[in-house]
Amino acid sequence: MLGAADEAGKEPGTAEGLAHAATPLPVEFNRDIRPILSNHCFQCHGPDAENVQSGLRFDVEEIAKSELESGLRAIVAGDPDGSELVARLHSDDEYVVMPPPETNKPLTDEQKELLARWIAEGAGYEDHWSLVPLKPLAEQTVPDPSATARVANPIDAFVAARLASEGLSQAERADRRTLLRRVSLDLTGLPPTPEELAAFEADESPDAYEAAVDRLLDSPHYGEHMARFWLDLVRYADTHGMHFDNYREMWPYRDYIIDSFNANKPLDDFYTEQLAGDLMDGDGDAPSREQLVASGFNRLNVTTNEGGSIYDEVFTRNVVDRTEAFGTVFLGLTTGCAVCHDHKFDPLSQQEFYELSAFFNSLDGRAMDQNVKDHAPSLRVPTEEQLARLQQFDEQADAVRESVLREMPAVDEAMERWIARVSQSQPASPRAPEFEPVAIETADSTGNVETYIRDGNFVGILGDNPETADYTIEGTLPAGRFRTLRLEVLPVANDRV
Repeated sequence: MLGAADEAGKEPGTAEGLAHAATPLPVEFNRDIRPILSNHCFQCHGPDAENVQSGLRFDVEEIAKSELESGLRAIVAGDPDGSELVARLHSDDEYVVMPPPETNKPLTDEQKELLARWIAEGAGYEDHWSLVPLKPLAEQTVPDPSATARVANPIDAFVAARLASEGLSQAERADRRTLLRRVSLDLTGLPPTPEELAAFEADESPDAYEAAVDRLLDSPHYGEHMARFWLDLVRYADTHGMHFDNYREMWPYRDYIIDSFNANKPLDDFYTEQLAGDLMDGDGDAPSREQLVASGFNRLNVTTNEGGSIYDEVFTRNVVDRTEAFGTVFLGLTTGCAVCHDHKFDPLSQQEFYELSAFFNSLDGRAMDQNVKDHAPSLRVPTEEQLARLQQFDEQADAVRESVLREMPAVDEAMERWIARVSQSQPASPRAPEFEPVAIETADSTGNVETYIRDGNFVGILGDNPETADYTIEGTLPAGRFRTLRLEVLPVANDRV
């Protein structure tokens, strides 16, 4: 909790508490300026090239600082008075003031002053915040906190400096019960038990807090709590989301996320496995089962099997959804705005959106879900206990297979004796089977095929010979016992049978 300062700029009872309040932090484009330009200016002077007014774009530094057709410059670095942007913000003329009154997006005096201060400091630009690599701590300038600020690490120094710039000071240190409750809720989503509170209050060691944090990080509830936020972000659900909203069996992906947090999986592996786990070689020359499960990220989109759905429309909707999810989760961009037009606020054109969507346009499986819990492609994911049982079965099968394939002298000898005995009881050359003709009495056919009987045992056809037809032939067998009935099909000159 932050402690408020009084109007004199001092925390009650602390004369030096706000020593840095009179020295505001330097203006940063992404933190301070981009939100103002995005909310109030980009609609007419932003990334959407089709709607740029007067050729002025505030999202591109070179254009924003260049000379316009009027001969004026919207931004003159270091010179707020010479910048047309500042003049337009403060104009009383409704046809000159910016933003135009009809947009209903006027700037506050604080925002106008911040823009002028930014220009005075040089009007520095930055790439979109989500595309700027994080600087290692060694490359950052750690603020010098006030003499009274409680600073235990560099993070505290940044917090103390920002509090001072806002006219605030640090609150009093929390009591031990409050501290444990806060960190328990932060790391596991659960309050501490009475026993845990009592143990923490009784622990007077200097690293009692660190030990409590380590205990919470080792708890399986840590991964469960952290996974909640990720699963919300990637649109995880246990149902299809449309039509019947049937059950969808995606829980192995959920468990992968929980296990990854609990195992402190490296972030690059965590990202790569979800985006392309099926293309990795974690198990020799093929992806591991864990990597395949992780790639379920690409199949978390809403699906349907509603009878009135148009297949190509559903397929396209799935591709768009996957592209939007990638942009939101991994790029920090609202890519969905570029589905129909160039993005009006973020650096993404409509063409770039569909270039990006090509990566998600060739996934296996049909677009419709068939109203089943595990529509293809699917994967069997046995538990550790089941894997152990399967391993036992494999070992038993290998043992049986080995016993079948190994040499068995007694069986071989018996086989040789049987062959010799059978050979002695059979004639030297077996007699070929003798066939006797069957006297055909009637022959009928479907498909308008005309048949005829010739020589008592030959059936022929007249006219066209269809691709398919059923034939019924009746006759009288000769006297005796028979084991085989032979039907001879004879082609004729015109390739008819």
